[in-house]
Amino acid sequence: MIWQALASVPRGKVVTYGQLALLAGLPGYARFVGTTLKKLPKNTTLPWFRVINASGRISFPSGSESYLRQRQRLQEDGITVKGDRISLKNYQWQP
Repeated sequence: MIWQALASVPRGKVVTYGQLALLAGLPGYARFVGTTLKKLPKNTTLPWFRVINASGRISFPSGSESYLRQRQRLQEDGITVKGDRISLKNYQWQP
């Protein structure tokens, strides 16, 4: 269910871990979503990078390789990252 919900997030939009859990029919399981996403294969075509935390931030440590990769992918997707934040007001997907 998580994979299907993630696949439905459109280009240029983000969801939070909690929102993705809710979309997958697992309300309250935001941490489970995070754990599940960590298990994605490196070459996945699922848009894992569109999932951010409830504060509008990338959850990887700032400056880490994973953080920089996610930030780059978000920017390539048309999402503006200001400092270390993504505006949920502007970019959060509302299906």
